[in-house]
Amino acid sequence: MLTREDTGAVARLTMNAPERLNALSDEMLTALADTFADLEDDTAIRAVVLAGAGRAFCAGHDLKQMQAKRQDEDHGAAAWHDLFVRCSAVMQQIQRVPQPVIAEVHGVAAAAGCQLVASCDMAVAAVGTRFGVNGVNIGVFCSTPMVALSRVMPRKRVFEMLTTGRLIEAEEALDLGLVNRVVPADALADATMELAQTVAGKLGSAVRVGKRAFYDQAEMPLAAAYEHTGKVMVQNMLDADTDEGITAFLDKRPPGWSQD
Repeated sequence: MLTREDTGAVARLTMNAPERLNALSDEMLTALADTFADLEDDTAIRAVVLAGAGRAFCAGHDLKQMQAKRQDEDHGAAAWHDLFVRCSAVMQQIQRVPQPVIAEVHGVAAAAGCQLVASCDMAVAAVGTRFGVNGVNIGVFCSTPMVALSRVMPRKRVFEMLTTGRLIEAEEALDLGLVNRVVPADALADATMELAQTVAGKLGSAVRVGKRAFYDQAEMPLAAAYEHTGKVMVQNMLDADTDEGITAFLDKRPPGWSQD
């Protein structure tokens, strides 16, 4: 369902349900939640790649499972509520894990799959990838996916996608800030790994405190954000490895960080 392969300080997670276009089924959500929970305390891993097997990154929720929940006594309301709570928890978990998470996207990322891309810290997409929150085409407004999308893209463009169901191409997703890079399909895995390895080569303790501060300050008023990040900078400066990094820079030599 979800495979993990570690290469040095990079963990590559692959959603492996290609016959269902890696839909966010109950089982996939559980696998993602469990794996990200494991990563929270894994200081040996300093970057994470999230990819999808087969011809798509992720097509969204598993509609067959969702329809089957209609048979519950309450006509599915409690089961659907549980599904959306669990899915939202995974999206937030991605931003809570200390390692930067990079989506490696190909084929299609639709509805909750597009939400998944928006929830990752960065994303690299293959030429030809399409993105959309197209649930409205079958009568389902993508209300939970819009939470993530409206925080990384211009709101009017998100609303247009939500109400028209139009899929956008990778180049437009790049222009709108949904992805960081667009590369040829045959270079996707290498380009994503190169970015992940660049991140993993930095001081892990600095990136960990920085990622948390990045999301914390984004929800604060300006003055409070500066007050908070000033304290984070002090915490960062007190790290012995940071002292070594600055000293090494001044001495014009590579740093001898403890993580190495």
